[in-house]
Amino acid sequence: MYPGLDRATDMAMADQQAMRDQAQFGVLYPVLVALTLLGFLTSLLTGPAAIDPGTALAALFTDNGGPETTVMREIRLPRAMLGALVGASLGLSGAAMQGLLRNPLAEPGLIGVSGSAALGAVLALQTGFAASFALALPLAALFGAAIAVALLIALAGPRGSSLVLNLSPNPYAAAEIVFWLMGSLADRSWSHVWLALPFMALGALALALTARGLDALTLGEDAAHALGISLIRLRSLVVAGTALMVGAATAITGAIGFVGLVVPHILRPLTGGSPARLLPASALGGAAMVLFADTAVQVILPERDLKLGVLTALIGAPIFLHLIYQTRKAGL
Repeated sequence: MYPGLDRATDMAMADQQAMRDQAQFGVLYPVLVALTLLGFLTSLLTGPAAIDPGTALAALFTDNGGPETTVMREIRLPRAMLGALVGASLGLSGAAMQGLLRNPLAEPGLIGVSGSAALGAVLALQTGFAASFALALPLAALFGAAIAVALLIALAGPRGSSLVLNLSPNPYAAAEIVFWLMGSLADRSWSHVWLALPFMALGALALALTARGLDALTLGEDAAHALGISLIRLRSLVVAGTALMVGAATAITGAIGFVGLVVPHILRPLTGGSPARLLPASALGGAAMVLFADTAVQVILPERDLKLGVLTALIGAPIFLHLIYQTRKAGL
């Protein structure tokens, strides 16, 4: 009856919602940073060597000449660094892929990089090349990921690695392949950190450049084009950034699933649905998730060597099924 009053009411409600979203988002980053730092500290203080927290932290910063310094600086610190880097890579890539495809079910493995990196690593193990020198395995995995990007197809596919596993003449190589495919941060060193870091940094830079474009894409492709966004450039940056980050992560740690799917899904409502805000939030959330999960695998059944990828799957699979149910329900 009073159109002017209705419009004013709608605008006031929209302003109030925007203020609530902004306040919620302002709290989100400090919480995620705190969780990531806590996960990093927990990872540093957890391990098979019985070192009390005070001694562990002292050995990290002061060389006392004892084994504690070696354990902290050469074993636990690079493992924690890799956990943060891998988690951030998977979370950031997942948010970018979901933003590009506008699909909450999208995840980084969609473009075939994880499968191709896994195939490269499996071939290195199967042929014995991985035994030739320490970094042969991750380099072979990175080569597989590079081929996937160059050809824009998933060379391994969902079952590509199983074929090579079946043809493996060495039963010990087959066991190594199975364990590697489960994903783990165990027995990683600084050489693995320095190998993965340049690729992850370049990938993060590429995905950071997509923030404005992904935000515009939420309005539709025509609207994004009208705002001056090049969709070809946007797609290229997302694919290249995802390939660099996920390829490096898979090459170093093996297959760790569900992080890139679950973390953006959980954080999206807290960022107001903005891909630009979701990208850094997902990087922090992914780092925190992997760090805490890696701490858990060292505490839960340590004698059974529970794999990191198995634990993330146990966490992520129920959330994934719930997401599918929600999506189908919304489509009814």
